[in-house]
Amino acid sequence: MKQITLICAAGMSTSMLVERMKQAANQKGIEVEIRAIANSEFKKYADQTDILLLGPQISYMFDEFKSQYEPKGIKVNVINSVDYGMMNGEKVLLEAIA
Repeated sequence: MKQITLICAAGMSTSMLVERMKQAANQKGIEVEIRAIANSEFKKYADQTDILLLGPQISYMFDEFKSQYEPKGIKVNVINSVDYGMMNGEKVLLEAIA
């Protein structure tokens, strides 16, 4: 089972997107664990994360997270701002696991 962590400045704006991603995963029969947290909390969850998605508002932190966590086997990406704004959980989920 893949574990996906979404982070943003406070972890609040990604919570609704996580719920939509979970709904899409259930509909498609995809087994994943998805959580939303504040970027400052990520170190606690790094060992429980296969895929790390950054909210568009913290995309400036991409290089930092990528260089720190991809060598540890964590795929790091920034959520597309249009998909984020539209809360398109299905598209974000499918892109994350692709």
